[in-house]
Amino acid sequence: MTNPTGRKVTANISLTLDGRYHGPGGPGDLGAIVPYAVTEVARRHLARIWENATTAVLGRRNAEGFLGFWPSVADDDNADPRDRGYAKWLVDVEKVVLSSSLDQAPWERARVVNAPAAEVVTRLKADDGGEILVNSSASVIKPLLAADLVDRLYLMICPEIAGGGPRLFDDGLPGSKWTVTHQEIGELGELALVYDRVR
Repeated sequence: MTNPTGRKVTANISLTLDGRYHGPGGPGDLGAIVPYAVTEVARRHLARIWENATTAVLGRRNAEGFLGFWPSVADDDNADPRDRGYAKWLVDVEKVVLSSSLDQAPWERARVVNAPAAEVVTRLKADDGGEILVNSSASVIKPLLAADLVDRLYLMICPEIAGGGPRLFDDGLPGSKWTVTHQEIGELGELALVYDRVR
């Protein structure tokens, strides 16, 4: 797929060993993921995901959930500098929230778009700017993988089996090849991986 502006689409998400982005109890069932979110490896990984991104794409659930947490981190002088850097970036960056139910954007510098993810991201790629980061929103990442629009995957693999819940990689995705461009393992067994799409 040609990309005249050169904008890359990146996606960030944490997964369990069995490929789940939350457990069988629903979107709030993050017990197999949360303990690994504040490790040194996870914080370095977090700093890596946004350094070249100038647009954040979020699903509604994450847009609303992030709003309840990250702005306070941006204002907290005692927060880890990596967390604070990410939080400030997230508050200030252009945000596109994909939703069919929101009437207005839940954040400043955000706009709500009610359209298929692949269509929205294809339009964003045509604009000038840095990377387009799909930020922890499986509802957006899945259709972009199906349309082969993701250029880089930032994955945190948590060393637990959730035993249920939705998986990121559904059957029926088009075949694709990826190369590891970064890997780091933490003391708890968490693994930070960066995969680039081979085209």
